[in-house]
Amino acid sequence: MLGVISQIGQVLLLRELLMVFHGNELSIGIILSAWLAWVGLGSRLGARVVDRWGRPVFLLKTTAAAVLLLLPLTILTIRTLRGFFDVLPGAYLTLPEMLVSCFIVTAPVCLLTGSQFVLLSRVWRERDKSLDTTGAGKTYVGEATGNMLGGILFSFVLVHLLNPFQTSMLVAALMLAAVMLIVPARPSLRPRALAAVPIVLAAAVLLFFSLDHLDRFAHQIQWKQTAPQHQLVDTHESKHGNIAVLKRQDQYSFFQSGHLIFSTAGPETLVPGLEGQEAVSFAHLAMVQHQDPERVLLIGGGLRGTLAEILKHPVGKIDYIELDEKLVQTAAAHVHPGSLEVLDDPRVNLMHTDARLFVKRAGQEYDMIIVDSPDPSTAAMNRFYTREFFEEARKSLNPQGVLVAGTASTPDLRGTAIANRNTAVFHTLDRVFSHTLVAGDRFMFYFASDDSDQISVDPARLQERYTQRGIEAQGFSPVHYQVLLEESQLRRVNWVVRHHGRSPESHLEGPPSVPVSPGPVKQQARAQKDLDPVQDRYFLNTDFRPITYFYTLMHISDLTRRDGADILKHLLHVQPWWILPFAGATLLAACVLRFLGAKTGTRPDTTFAVTGSAFSTGLSTMVLQVGLLFSFQNIYGFIYELVGLIVAMFMLGLALGAFISHGLGPRRTTLGTLLMVQGIMALLAGLMGAALPLAAAVQPPWLIFALFSALTFSAGLINGVNFPLAAGCFMKLCRRPEHSAGRIYGAELFGACLGAVLASALIAPVLGIVACCLLAATANATAFAVLWISRREEPSG
Repeated sequence: MLGVISQIGQVLLLRELLMVFHGNELSIGIILSAWLAWVGLGSRLGARVVDRWGRPVFLLKTTAAAVLLLLPLTILTIRTLRGFFDVLPGAYLTLPEMLVSCFIVTAPVCLLTGSQFVLLSRVWRERDKSLDTTGAGKTYVGEATGNMLGGILFSFVLVHLLNPFQTSMLVAALMLAAVMLIVPARPSLRPRALAAVPIVLAAAVLLFFSLDHLDRFAHQIQWKQTAPQHQLVDTHESKHGNIAVLKRQDQYSFFQSGHLIFSTAGPETLVPGLEGQEAVSFAHLAMVQHQDPERVLLIGGGLRGTLAEILKHPVGKIDYIELDEKLVQTAAAHVHPGSLEVLDDPRVNLMHTDARLFVKRAGQEYDMIIVDSPDPSTAAMNRFYTREFFEEARKSLNPQGVLVAGTASTPDLRGTAIANRNTAVFHTLDRVFSHTLVAGDRFMFYFASDDSDQISVDPARLQERYTQRGIEAQGFSPVHYQVLLEESQLRRVNWVVRHHGRSPESHLEGPPSVPVSPGPVKQQARAQKDLDPVQDRYFLNTDFRPITYFYTLMHISDLTRRDGADILKHLLHVQPWWILPFAGATLLAACVLRFLGAKTGTRPDTTFAVTGSAFSTGLSTMVLQVGLLFSFQNIYGFIYELVGLIVAMFMLGLALGAFISHGLGPRRTTLGTLLMVQGIMALLAGLMGAALPLAAAVQPPWLIFALFSALTFSAGLINGVNFPLAAGCFMKLCRRPEHSAGRIYGAELFGACLGAVLASALIAPVLGIVACCLLAATANATAFAVLWISRREEPSG
């Protein structure tokens, strides 16, 4: 139950905080680091308390009862979090504000669960009457198994049936019940205990169902702080995140995990006007990019009106993909009837699946693929703007096929962040397709094809296609093509995206000045081959370096929080080789401690090496886990249940590794064995770095899942082997079981804390996922070298 409540509690707080942070995945590392840091500190405090006071069972009962109260209270606090900051409605919190928020709100629960690990280890050791760290090893195995079961239970059951308050109360109550069973009630107390059972159960049921009202009340507070001029009209829990529907006048906005998905006219609107104008313009400018679009794939956007406008063109079939079925069900009660009626059109095939996975497996040949998803402000959205996705889409198009996508923009691409983002999308598309064009002012359209006769930004040519089809669309006419494709503006934006991103510092300096009179677009396209090469590191968006996602967050911060944009800009200066001075300083410290230990007859170098091995294991394992999850999401598709299974495979490996290590016994718990484990981890991380880019080319979905399961299981297995070994080696040095367990458990969690921040907030989006593997390999190789330096005669067991 300790593992179950740790995993489910972590997921609950992660989902709640992501809503506050608008689904920004940079915050995932900060959230996990706060969780891990406090759990690590809690294990150290638990070790001190139980060493001084004893009574581990009493302390377990007290902490379990406290978690029962504090976990729902923490969720309530998170939903009121924005009220503690002076921040404009809709603005993102800065990274420092995220850091402060996460470390404050997660502290109470995490300190308690961290201490419970040491307390339970003590209970188990006293039960077995042992004097070593075998109790900690058993607890580690049990917690890892509980983590695995908790992740599966939440993903497949709890998220569908209960709200977050009910889920938190249920698992905390089960944890308290498990603790109470450690020491059964005395015979004299059993009759009174049995008599109280019905009263307690009735009170629990009443409280449990009243939490539904608390959930709605907390959501009202949260959205009043986020969007005070809107009215919250509906919320639903989905396996893909919380869905919230907000209303302002007759416009409805749909959010998922705090991230705006789309806005549209409501059912009370007699005739949709400006609410759907963006969708109208997007649809009709997209559809005339092909001379005869018979079969179309639409990714997102259907509920905001794009699908209805596409159907006004003479298409034969439209495959429309909307990932979350719950979102469509929720929207049915709030969008204009016209947006729903088109779903019944015989030409429309609505599918609830991951679009990346569908495109990867698609055997059909489409005339057009239209991506109408939100801007790449999250890693999940960024997947539809990467080179790998464009290559998969190109294979699903016929030879004359056209891909259309769009992102928000500014006039003439003013602003470094937005210029970087939109230029990176253009260069990525241009690397895949033979011909790429852009157009737009406050919204940028991207048109790509291998057939130059299809796509065009010539208003007269597009007007002719539109007129020949005899289309009648409210709010759109052939004249709109002249407005959307104004010649001087068209030349300027094409000049910017073709010239920007070619100098080494262009990602920091912004685009060069636009000439007074840039040449025609066709002339610019022909001259592009003579320009300097593109700086791929900062202007080629891939699954393994999602840089446009990072630029989008910079742009949002530019609009709302200038200080937040400056922080993100500083992260662009980071270089991969910066890890080497830290590794060198660690090796130098190991040599100095070895020298001092030899002179004083002590072993500070060994203590440093064993603790460092736990720290490096936590860091490298978390970095690898984040890298593997990002890669799996990008390559396979964001299938929530399967990602949950991937995490479960990691925890299974962790439990098995700890079980194997626990069975080695004290004689094999040596520095030599620990050194070998660190060497294997370094080799495994390096091999993962080489294997992940190759995995993108794997086609059968079952093989991709098997590959990532094997990699994740291997990472968990070797990490699980390390903890009991390190705890046993430390026990030989200090002869204090709980102190050893708490010290090693805390060091491992602090390493994981740092790894979570580095991987999700810096390395994955800026340096790339392969760099995550290289960091993990460097950390374990450094730990290997430090253990080698400290090797000498082993202390006796």
